[in-house]
This record gives sequence, structure tokens and C-alpha cells, in this order.
Amino acid sequence: MDDQNQAFTILIAEDDSREGVLVQTAFRQVDMPYNLYAVSDGNELLNFLRNQGRYLDSDTAPRPDLVLLDLNMPRKDGRQALAEMKADPNLRGIPVVVISDSSLQEDILRTYDLGGAGFIIKPPTLEKMVEIVKILKQYWFEVVELAGRARVKNGKDIHSVQFYPG
Repeated sequence: MDDQNQAFTILIAEDDSREGVLVQTAFRQVDMPYNLYAVSDGNELLNFLRNQGRYLDSDTAPRPDLVLLDLNMPRKDGRQALAEMKADPNLRGIPVVVISDSSLQEDILRTYDLGGAGFIIKPPTLEKMVEIVKILKQYWFEVVELAGRARVKNGKDIHSVQFYPG
């Protein structure tokens, strides 16, 4: 695949399978080349990013272009995982957008204090999630220059989804 048609890699850290399916379904409805991976907690997120544990193979656990992170997860929550990511020189360049049920100002402020690139309150419907995914697509994959990537323009419809149950 050449750079013009290269799929974006998106990693979702979400413990609620219904929410994960909602995001996955929304991505399917948006025209963009992507590979979508999902993990269910902060420990799995960090293992995926560091190619540790069951994620040793970088072909099945590639470096994401964008992480969508839930805050309230078991074992290691999103706040802790975000703090560890941004403290790690090998991971801090990966943009992280929090997508959470929380609308607490302290969660929003903490996300930005920790180095999060954005905070989105989870929408109640698929239609609203599709709108959010379209905005994410436009901003992160058409406007912003991601480190280490050639920009994808007019990419073919490439979709791949990998979910790793917790």
C-alpha cells in the first residue's frame, strides 16, 4: 500500500463492549482508510503500546496514529494510563483524545493537564457518534500533520478491526 492509501491506525481503550461496538459501527459509516484496535483497560493499553505481554508482535499491535481513551476502566483507569503515556518518551508523541461519560470539569482539566489532546463527552446515539467520528477524521487525518506519517488524501476504503478482550 503506498502512502496515499495507507490506513490510519486507531486504538480504542474502552471497557464497555457496547460503547466499543458503537464506536466501531460509527467508524464503518465514515469514508476513511483505517485499522481499528481495541483494548479494555489501561494496563492492556500500555502493553499494546509498548509491545509487551500478548502484544509482542508489532504487526498485530502497531503504533497507533490516535488513541481514543475512556477514563473509567478497571485495573488501570484512563487517567493513570494517560499519565504513564505522556511520561514515556517513546509514547508521549501519540495523540490521545479522551472519550468519556464524564462531564466533570475536574476530569476535563485533568485530561489536558496530563497532556491529552482533547476531551469528548460520549454521545447517546449512533448518529451523534458518527458525527464525532467525522470530526475526528477531518481534524486528525486531514488537517493535522501527524508525526511520522505521510498525509492520506482520497484514500481507498480500507477497514480493519481488531478487538482484544480483557
